Amino acid sequence: MTDAFYLPDPDRPDRFISTELTRGPWSPDAQHAGPPSALLGHVIERCEPRPGFQVGRVAVEILGPVPLEPLTAQARVARPGRSVELIEATLSTERGPVMRANAWRFKLAEPELPLPERFLPTGSRPGPEHADAPEPFPSTQPIGFHTAIDYRFVSGSFSEPGPAICWIRIKHPIVAGTDPSPLERTLAAADSGNGVSAVLDWSKYLFINTDLTVTLYRQPAGEWVCLDAVTYPQPHGIGMAESALYDEKGPLGRSTQTLFLGNR
Repeated sequence: MTDAFYLPDPDRPDRFISTELTRGPWSPDAQHAGPPSALLGHVIERCEPRPGFQVGRVAVEILGPVPLEPLTAQARVARPGRSVELIEATLSTERGPVMRANAWRFKLAEPELPLPERFLPTGSRPGPEHADAPEPFPSTQPIGFHTAIDYRFVSGSFSEPGPAICWIRIKHPIVAGTDPSPLERTLAAADSGNGVSAVLDWSKYLFINTDLTVTLYRQPAGEWVCLDAVTYPQPHGIGMAESALYDEKGPLGRSTQTLFLGNR
């Protein structure tokens, strides 16, 4: 086992070797969607970077199970602009694309806008130091994403159905030899919203997300990302998970996931 989710291929700068830390909780051969979402963020931020710009939204489409195989990660500026630009990114195996993402990158105001403080987002959540000791994650896999993160519930739990507040910190770099960026940390954590706020029995039901959209109005600070998460199921089999995102300084933005619900 290595100490990163992905290893860069020395012969191909757009190719990354998936390690065991990317493994999802149910299949030994499929990745949790958090690490590849963060890998998309990794290449998005390195795509023709511009000083004074920042990614404000990333929308990830999960085209199918992501295998524990080498991934080709590519990004391009699809719509350039003076103030906002759209970046498209893909993850592919030798058989074709497995994930796609669109990201909007925004020019930051300089000087900052003189906005009334009463309209600025405020609030906080109890920090990870107020959480109980973590309970074991309900997985059949001895090594995977669930062993590569720290998670701390300040309300709810994996065994308690319903809304939850959970702090998540990745313990390893997304790509070996690099420091995880705030965007990478947030994308890796946000994909767990439907897991920490699950309302259905893990052993009887599926609640698989087909996408992940993360909107950030502020750059995250620190290693921990907090998900104040809730899942909205429907009997016809379509659901949604929504998370208000926080760091230890306050609110960051929101993430949403569309869910396929079914019998396991």
